Amino acid sequence: MIKVENVHKSFGEEEILKGISTEFDRGKTNLIIGQSGSGKTVLLKCLLGLFKPEKGRIYYEDKAIQDMDDEEQRQLREESGMLFQGGALFDSMNIEENVMFPLRMFTKQKKSDMLARVNEVLKRVNLENVNKKFPAEISGGMQKRVSIARAIVNKPKFLFCDEPNSGLDPKTATLIDTLIQEITHEYNITTLVVTHDMNSVMEIGEKVVLLKDGKLVWEGNNQQIFKTDNEDVTNFVYSSDLFKKIRDVQLKEG
Repeated sequence: MIKVENVHKSFGEEEILKGISTEFDRGKTNLIIGQSGSGKTVLLKCLLGLFKPEKGRIYYEDKAIQDMDDEEQRQLREESGMLFQGGALFDSMNIEENVMFPLRMFTKQKKSDMLARVNEVLKRVNLENVNKKFPAEISGGMQKRVSIARAIVNKPKFLFCDEPNSGLDPKTATLIDTLIQEITHEYNITTLVVTHDMNSVMEIGEKVVLLKDGKLVWEGNNQQIFKTDNEDVTNFVYSSDLFKKIRDVQLKEG
């Protein structure tokens, strides 16, 4: 569980986050949504410790990140997996080396044990016998699955995903969404997904937080989001390309 209490973050005189408070549950896919400039990425970077809020506190389980010493922060990094928007695989490393990278960084396991774990997570994301290939030799969807394997290789308690479906076709995006949710449930991870993709909200939005102009304006789940009369929610939902297409079809049929 991650708890956010009254978090404020500014850059110069511009206040980006304006008192965000919420909780992200363990064993669920927690989505942070909002238009560009709403504060999603800044909130994510505060959660990751890359930005320090001027006000407010962020708790991992029962410990505030602001109160952690260097060793506790190192352990938190070890317990966290990150799925970057572009995948962020190392071009000069093959798939096996990419996935093994967090193990080399944070553990002192034997090479044979690390390789066994790499093969285990590659199998989990349905990628076997690709160990010696390089990122440029596989498709974008496969690269994203390699990134997921790398993010979970250290058995994290917390998984952060920044626009995981960026650049993917709809079918592959749905597969990635499903994989993220399955892994979240299997490993009982606290998963946070930053996205503006309504398809992801519909598929895996077990907890959804909507930001607008640096404020949390609504939270609920993917069923409640279509039933609320919150104006900020309806404006966001029906401005998406998906619902524009649905509305156009309904108008033609009507």
